[in-house]
Amino acid sequence: ARIVLKNKANLKPEMFVTGTLKSEISKERKELIVPKSAVMWTGEKSVVYVKTSEISGVNFMLREVKLGASLGNSFVIIGGLEEGEEIAVNGTFSIDAAAQLAGKPSMMNPKDGVAMTGHNHGNVNNTNTSRQASQSKSIAVSKAVKQTLEPILDSYFALKNALVNDDFEKSLKSAKQYQTALNKINMSIFKGEAHNVWMEHSRLIKNSITAIVYTKDITAARKHFVKLSEQMRMLVKIFNVNNQTIYIQHCPMANNDQGAGWLSTTKEVENPYFGASMLKCGEVKEEIK
Repeated sequence: ARIVLKNKANLKPEMFVTGTLKSEISKERKELIVPKSAVMWTGEKSVVYVKTSEISGVNFMLREVKLGASLGNSFVIIGGLEEGEEIAVNGTFSIDAAAQLAGKPSMMNPKDGVAMTGHNHGNVNNTNTSRQASQSKSIAVSKAVKQTLEPILDSYFALKNALVNDDFEKSLKSAKQYQTALNKINMSIFKGEAHNVWMEHSRLIKNSITAIVYTKDITAARKHFVKLSEQMRMLVKIFNVNNQTIYIQHCPMANNDQGAGWLSTTKEVENPYFGASMLKCGEVKEEIK
């Protein structure tokens, strides 16, 4: 940015400075402001997903909007939305992916969606549908992205093995290594759709790994490991980051009998949710080569 200002602070050539760019908001009318995470770009257009309620349940419909000023983590909306309407502010990529699968209007096909499968997946109406959509779509990423994600994958397996061995101290150490590797990832290397996916899943991953780092016992760590494993499975399948065969394993008795899965580099089942007490409980659900 080229800026002209009075040099009251005695700034000198080549100095580094930090500045805040302030955008004026109209005082004559009430501005409508939404989080940037709610907005998706289709190239020339910007879209959001608006919540609608029908007999079949809650749905999200694609809506083109006109953006005004950028305010840090938010946008001013100058057209396309009305005050009081509800929109999705997180998980927009997952909703969009589910819309594509169901043949509904989406970011890729804003006018009339084309179903990506041989049957209709129904309404885009809940988190599970969104997650299934995310899992089913593979996105090509650069070698740099795969190399960047390798350390968190390695740390995940170290954490899993520590839980298998009932080693709480080692599980905390592995979780901290995972957290450090995650914080070092430069989001700018993710391009296009991959950027939206990473923004969504990295937020959930960060929440889960942070929770594990601050747990007081192995039972709590295993509880948060359920959500972490779910996100890791999606990333492996979406970005194809594995340089070795990975086995998706599942135990129906974990997570208070609701069932939970995990990733493993060995086909032999070693349960991280029960450790030695029920080490072999579970089965291989999928093999990712």
